[in-house]
Parts: sequence; structure tokens; C-alpha cells
Amino acid sequence: MLRIENLVLTVSDPDTGAETEILHGNSFSVAQGEAVGLVGESGSGKSMTLKCILGIEPGGARVEGVVDLDGVDLLRASGEELRRTRADDLALIAQNPHGSLNPVLPIERFLVEGMTDARGVPQAEARSRAARLLADVGITDTERVLKSYPHQLSGGMLQRVVIAGAISGDPKLLLADEPTTALDVTTQAEVVAILDEKRREHGLSMIFVTHDLDLAAAVCDRLAVMKDGEILEIGTPEEIRDRPQHEYTRALMDARPMLYPPGHEAAAAAEAAREASAAALAEEAGTGAAGGVRGADPAQQEGAES
Repeated sequence: MLRIENLVLTVSDPDTGAETEILHGNSFSVAQGEAVGLVGESGSGKSMTLKCILGIEPGGARVEGVVDLDGVDLLRASGEELRRTRADDLALIAQNPHGSLNPVLPIERFLVEGMTDARGVPQAEARSRAARLLADVGITDTERVLKSYPHQLSGGMLQRVVIAGAISGDPKLLLADEPTTALDVTTQAEVVAILDEKRREHGLSMIFVTHDLDLAAAVCDRLAVMKDGEILEIGTPEEIRDRPQHEYTRALMDARPMLYPPGHEAAAAAEAAREASAAALAEEAGTGAAGGVRGADPAQQEGAES
């Protein structure tokens, strides 16, 4: 569905003209209905990869390679073709929901305008659908929320609103850029579960950007580990967890928060509790639901590891 080959991003210093390569020839693919996680430390190039897909890379940057979405190379598409693809086929869920919403406009305006302006849905139908979408993402008092302004809602509620807006246009590909960073752990689990449920319900593909390996493992079919603008390895969550191939991936695994140091008598119990918590989140998010693609097509994984 999405094929990225040899993606290179180079930016120029506006003062000196010096060029710096940010992404170093990365390749991976996302199948229909599949979720791929981009994981790594801050500055590893995860969000820049999403910007290249959307065509919103920094001004003066040069992007090379192939970004093919269902036969359309987004790097070579015309302006009109790219705008139409963004409106119909792509949806971005940003890490800060406050930045996605106009603070002086009510939630209703945000949801309804996206359907009426971009897709020509009649006003009354768009409003009715907006209310249904809010209900779908777990918001019960939809009328109050539709009339509310962003500052009147919590971060978790706003992220639900953004998810509703993202799926309102039935996109082919969701780009989730650390969508739970600003949320507490409990709200994070709820939002991730809703996001994954809606993705599976609508048969969407997703790229999920995060620095949290456990969170990515709970909602993604495959993980791509990134460092310094390069994809180091790609595998299923089980492969990354149990058989990491790269030293950096092993370091990421070791860097996960631990209640006790290795060798402590309580360390084994703490690790078992952590794995049980991750398994519970995975079950809540529906990762074991029928229709998943994890391990279903070895040829896809072989292509993605190129």
C-alpha cells in the first residue's frame, strides 16, 4: 500500500548554504491494514519521515527516493495531486492535540469543516456524522463537546477529537506522530486502544511514531528501529524484544524503566508484571483481533527489511 525506497532528506543552512543529510536512504513498506512503528530516541528522524510522506519537509530541503502510495509517487506528484491525496488518503494525528485545533473555534467547526470543505458533505449530514464519530471514540456527551472550545477539554478528550477528525475522511493511511506523549499513562492506554480499534474497524494502515518500545509493541505489527536518520532493523515486536539484531536496539531494550536493578530478587517479579501490563494493553487495543497481518506475509517483511 505504501512503499518507501531509499528515502534521503537533505537540508541546507540558510546562512552558509552547508548541506546536512538527515535521512540516509531508508526503505520500508506498509501493507493494507498493517501498523508499522517507527521507534527510537528524539532526533532519530521518525517525525521527519512522516513529513516527507506528507510533503511538508522543511523549506529548502531536498527529498530523494520513492514514496509510493497506491501507485502515486508523492515525491513527484503535482501540487494538485498531492493536495487531493492529503485530503482523501492521508491523515495526521500529532503529538500535541492543542496544536491541531484552532483555539478560537469550537470542536464542531473543526470536525464539520473538514467534511464540508474538503469532501463536499452537506452541512447537516456532516454535523450528524461528527456526533457519531465522537461517540465512536468514547465521548458520550457529544453535544457538549461539539459546542466546546479546545481549552475547555482535557488532553485525552482533545486527542479523541483529533482521532475522530482523522478517521472522518476514511483515509488509507494514518500517520500517528507520538499521539500520546502529552497524556498520563491511564489516558494513554485508553487513547491507544481507541486508535487501534478504529484503525482495525476501518481497515486502515498506520505508521505509529514513538520512543516507547512497549507502547509500539502493543499496537504495531512490525517495528522499525531508527537512530541518527537510519533504520537499523525491522521485525515483529517479538523479534525486536527477544532477538534484537543491532546493538542500539539492545540498548533501547535495556534502557526501559526498571523498578529494581538486574539481579535483585524482585527484578523477575517486576519484569513479569511489566510484561503482563503490556499484554493487557495489547489485548485492550485488539492486537490479537482477527484480520491482523502480523506474520501473515513473509514476503512483505522481506521487502520491508531491504
